[in-house]
Amino acid sequence: MPKLIGDVLLCRFFSRKCGYDLNRGCHGYAEGLSVSQLKYGQAGLSLTPILRTVIIVVALVAVLSDPAFAYIGPGAGFAFLGSFLVFFLIFFLAAALFLTWPLRLLWRTVTGKKSYRGGGPVDRVVVVGLDGLDPERCERMIETGRLPNLEAMQQEGAFLRLQTTTPPISPVAWSSFQTGSNPARHNIFDFMTPDRRTYLPLLSSAHIGESRRTLKLGKYRIPLTKPELRLLRKSKPFWTILGENRVFSTVLRVPITFPPEKFYGLSLSAMCVPDLRGTQGTFTYFTDDTNAASIYAGGVTTEVRRNGDAFETELEGPPNTLVEGADSMRVSLSIKPNGNSADITIGDVNLELEAGACSDWIAINFKAGIGVEASGLVRLYLKSLSSPFGLYVSPIHIDPDSPALPISHPVYYSSYLAKKLGPFATLGLAEDTWALNERVLDEEAFLEQCWRHHEEREKMIEDAIDHTRYGCVVCVFDTTDRIQHMFMRYDDENHPANRDKDTEIHKNAIDDLYRRCDEMIGRIRAKMGPRDVLIVMSDHGFKSFRRGINLNSWLRKEGYLALKDDKESSGEWFANVDWNRTRAYALGLAGIFINKQGREAKGIVSPDDAEPLAREIASKVESLTDPETDKRAVIKSYVARDIYSGPYLDNAPDIVVGYADGYRASWDGVTGYVNDTVFEDNTKSWSGDHCIDPSLVPGSFFCNRPVDAKGIRMIDIAPTVLSLFGVKKPPYMDGKAVGVETGSGINSDE
Repeated sequence: MPKLIGDVLLCRFFSRKCGYDLNRGCHGYAEGLSVSQLKYGQAGLSLTPILRTVIIVVALVAVLSDPAFAYIGPGAGFAFLGSFLVFFLIFFLAAALFLTWPLRLLWRTVTGKKSYRGGGPVDRVVVVGLDGLDPERCERMIETGRLPNLEAMQQEGAFLRLQTTTPPISPVAWSSFQTGSNPARHNIFDFMTPDRRTYLPLLSSAHIGESRRTLKLGKYRIPLTKPELRLLRKSKPFWTILGENRVFSTVLRVPITFPPEKFYGLSLSAMCVPDLRGTQGTFTYFTDDTNAASIYAGGVTTEVRRNGDAFETELEGPPNTLVEGADSMRVSLSIKPNGNSADITIGDVNLELEAGACSDWIAINFKAGIGVEASGLVRLYLKSLSSPFGLYVSPIHIDPDSPALPISHPVYYSSYLAKKLGPFATLGLAEDTWALNERVLDEEAFLEQCWRHHEEREKMIEDAIDHTRYGCVVCVFDTTDRIQHMFMRYDDENHPANRDKDTEIHKNAIDDLYRRCDEMIGRIRAKMGPRDVLIVMSDHGFKSFRRGINLNSWLRKEGYLALKDDKESSGEWFANVDWNRTRAYALGLAGIFINKQGREAKGIVSPDDAEPLAREIASKVESLTDPETDKRAVIKSYVARDIYSGPYLDNAPDIVVGYADGYRASWDGVTGYVNDTVFEDNTKSWSGDHCIDPSLVPGSFFCNRPVDAKGIRMIDIAPTVLSLFGVKKPPYMDGKAVGVETGSGINSDE
């Protein structure tokens, strides 16, 4: 009962503070709704229910006061909350909030602005991002009547090709979408960026560091400060500017919004949210196959043996940062075959799962100490009960109802969604493409995973639209991107990735994806009123990825990169590169960097020679020809100073490579591996891509209103949305508002 009371109070508090309709927003829960990749750093620990009574008291006070827009950082900082000291501090904070409430209410009354209530040209703007929605495929399917809702938007409003960013990589494009600026103003140029001190890759969008001060009590390490948590994307997103003008926004799963920023609205973070282990998504595969790889790209294998009539093992979780020298936290896992199914116990949860089936979300708690635990969500896929036995466990998602890291703004918004709509995926790259690449999952299991995540997102956007009378709703769907990445080979019978794989059963997977998204757009269109603007758009299109190019191997052949002791290969992440003889190197999906003095730790190219060298390399790489096909492999190479301008220009790659159709950076090249191979077939299921020349992969732009423009760019979306609410764009935005017809005429940012 105390838990139910506390959860209902949270729901009511959330509704009151965030402008949601209380009756529609919360009564359902009261009636019984169900409650080896780049590492960020340590994952977080959260509380067990030992402070439930205190939380109820704080929630009661909070209903009469402002919400506290604060969070507790990762690692053992969460554990510290379990102390009695914090117990009394919470009561002190609650008393302070209560006593100062009248003064704060008076201050808001005198100085605050009224919230937006439809005073501008529109009541609502709803932006639906369908990552990777390709305009050519849309055109083909509209012509044959298979996308009736997008066709209706084209007829009543507009359908344009959207100019994407250079490079057309999702974190770059979505950062330009939200800030209206070029990469040199928002500081995101790729998924990865080099650490100029070590030449090792860093995640480009976020940084998580450990707590700088800790208290050592025997074997325990109690953090005294929260760990460092920073979003590396710069400039303001348009919803922050709307909030400064009292226009409320709900922003759902837009890439590069982790960690979440404070603004007048709600947000749920997306791309680059880590799993509970602190990685970008590490699955676990349990098998008795002694020939299975011990480490997969994107996952690990745990070999298991029968103990009597069951397999007994453990699932590894996050590191236990509370106890010095402790190993990772673990939960027990038992699988007892029973005919064509298995009785599975994982942690405290028991379930029966059939062979070939996937479970619902399972909540698991990793215990770090007395009263301290880290909460996560996993799904299980029982691949096989016959020899070889195989059980896939998804990456451990941060539990949105008890987040070990802040994944939403306000911090309790994720809990609200979980209580109202049920548990959901929180990992930034939630669809496990690497498990399909490594054939741990098959196409059927991968598609089921994708559609479950998609359905979760559909519930979120429909809930947001239903409870937003005035303001902006933005939601990005990843399924369009992930399925096209993994099923593009079905469109090309000669694709190298088709070797030894099915080429018929899922041949229509991408078309089915587009039709299903069109049906969702139909439901959203039905919710639009006469003063609402609906935009459906994508960040880029899609092409086949048949051949990989290792730019580091090419740089070595051309004499720009050298290996130590003239070795034949480097190992991953430039292990044997001789930086004292290397003038350029490639990192990420499109960038070449000059080894520049004063910037790179072992730079040898003088600042005066850096730009001429960049232009020399850019010219040479444009002439790169595939010896197997005799085709030109690069459309154009861009020198950064020719295409970017802004305060973060020096963080950009010196050269951005625009690959031709069918080509992309090779898997070895992306990981800093140097050898003698420049070109190689792409045989992975990841058979489609967009990290090529931007002219080849424009995005799509649909609007339910006529648009006074022949074209639109990614950087134009933000100023366009601002202008629809009568808000002027800030000077730093490079984009311009596109004219959209409304009941009040055509909007303008002038």
